[in-house]
Amino acid sequence: MRRSFLKGMVALVAIAASLGAAAAQSTLERAREQGYIRVGFANEAPYGFATPAGELTGESPEVAKEILSRMGIPEVDGVLTEFGSLIPGLKAGRFDIIAAGMFITPERCQQVAFSEPSYGIGQALLVAEGNPKNIVDYSSIADNSDLTLAVMAGAIEAEYADKAGIPQDQLVVLPDQASLVSAVKSGRADAAALTALSIARMAENNEGVESTPPFAEVAGESVMGHGGFAFRPEDEDLLAEFNKHLKEFIGTPEHIELVSQFGFGEGYLPTATTEELCSAGQ
Repeated sequence: MRRSFLKGMVALVAIAASLGAAAAQSTLERAREQGYIRVGFANEAPYGFATPAGELTGESPEVAKEILSRMGIPEVDGVLTEFGSLIPGLKAGRFDIIAAGMFITPERCQQVAFSEPSYGIGQALLVAEGNPKNIVDYSSIADNSDLTLAVMAGAIEAEYADKAGIPQDQLVVLPDQASLVSAVKSGRADAAALTALSIARMAENNEGVESTPPFAEVAGESVMGHGGFAFRPEDEDLLAEFNKHLKEFIGTPEHIELVSQFGFGEGYLPTATTEELCSAGQ
């Protein structure tokens, strides 16, 4: 009877040890063991989007795939999420990395841990074909109370609009790129704001709209945005390993070749570090 009891105790201790080891397993260890990791994206071309066949692609996912493969994680599962829900989704554990070309800002740095940036880029506005209202940049909207500007929920452009002095009642906040295009085409908004590459692609793929020339300042301040990959702050080993390989990859001929298909290249390489971007304005 005692021998049976002891065997039972040994089994329970073994199970408890196994559960404890599983609980202590980091996200990096789990991903390497499973052979895949989940990434959140927002269907914003050319940063991160799904093809008609359902393939996850874009500048951010493709760079992530390359870096993760070097880390021993061969597969990436995309989780489509509205841009404004990416950080809450990451923190809630719906996915483990944000691969959506998200700008690194001091406010976001307080919520998530960013990799080093993978690109740097300016801004542009989407306007009706022919630009009948002569919109140039954010100041055009701020100076004319009859004009409205569409921005994407959770994106940096709402902050730029505020810096430019555009009141809330002149903003139309929408969930994605398709709704921005629709708002400009229908006249619900006179312009839509995003990064220069996104606007150029939207203008190229839709009739009746065009892009303003890109610009790099709003209200006298630089709007050269730098995009990176976001991680949960507790996933320190995952971020450190990702950064190690990312720093070795960015700017190499292999990197330029990979991202040129999305409009990126040597002219879009980062010009600031994550530390500098997170402490900007402090």
